[in-house]
Amino acid sequence: MGVFHTEGTDATGHEQVVFCQDRQSGLKAVIGIYSTALGPALGGTRFYPYASEDDAVADVLQLSRAMAYKNALAGLDLGGGKAVIWGDPAELKSEALLRAYGRFVESLNGRYYTACDVGTYVPDMDLIARETRYVTGRSVEHGGAGDSSVLTAWGVFQGMRAAAEHTWGSPTLAGRRVGIAGLGKVGKYLAGHLIEDGAAVVATDVSEAAQEWARTTYPQIDLMADTTALITSEIDVYAPCALGGALDDETVPLLRAEVVTGGANNQLAHPGIEKLLEERGILYTPDYVVNAGGVIQVADEIEGFNFERAKLRATGIFQTTRRILELARNEGVPPALAADRLAERRMTEVGRLRSVYLR
Repeated sequence: MGVFHTEGTDATGHEQVVFCQDRQSGLKAVIGIYSTALGPALGGTRFYPYASEDDAVADVLQLSRAMAYKNALAGLDLGGGKAVIWGDPAELKSEALLRAYGRFVESLNGRYYTACDVGTYVPDMDLIARETRYVTGRSVEHGGAGDSSVLTAWGVFQGMRAAAEHTWGSPTLAGRRVGIAGLGKVGKYLAGHLIEDGAAVVATDVSEAAQEWARTTYPQIDLMADTTALITSEIDVYAPCALGGALDDETVPLLRAEVVTGGANNQLAHPGIEKLLEERGILYTPDYVVNAGGVIQVADEIEGFNFERAKLRATGIFQTTRRILELARNEGVPPALAADRLAERRMTEVGRLRSVYLR
């Protein structure tokens, strides 16, 4: 095994970036710790076949920063971190690789807690936990919270309700047409909440299995051929629930929706997209605010998991989103900027207290 630490990364603002490699198992991973001002860094592990190591590093830097802001706005006493394993999980994932990765997580001595993300699942966390104490998102059988997408979707739904209230005057999606891009971990639960609330759901997914799930479980869902067909259709709300970068210079001009609220991370392809959305009169609820239900769920494991307690806290995403939208309107700034300001304020004000030495 090998590990290389880069501390004081001035260019990105990160506290620490760790490169991990275990040649025998094929593990190549990067752990990014953006901030521990509020507590240990918490964020999931993404297992993905990046085109290059540079792409993997860029993703972990962006994702770990977003986790710091997400955890701050969720009211958690946790900092922001993220990890990526570079490779195709269908080809590389093994017990040896996951346990080797767990050794690297353990080597950070609690500065970083990991959890599930794209390409990793609850059974993977159980394997990683055989080598480290710093794992959340474990199975119920092992004292964990189970599938964190349950409360991720619940939180997105709460954020969408707040956006509906802000836009149309009532905190419900009843009678609205919502387009979901991605019927995976989060999208499928979100579809259920929306249908129960009285919304009409249109959706798309590249997976034939996901499409078949929709036809079988919710035949009322109107399936579209692709994302372009979805966003150019008559929808009131667009919910990106797949990979990041869903909102870019090509897609935003095509959007028919008045509101964008989804579960995907890093939906804005680059800085400036939030202004383009605002110019078009499209209300964007920052992804790291509304999709915080999952991290709330797994964070609850640290003090002994209680689902009802975690769900109550995730329900608070409604009030947080409402507060951000009101602040944005009062200060004349995009919601993404208003959310950043609130998160930075908490990291500064509460994080400052850690300078008070306690024996």
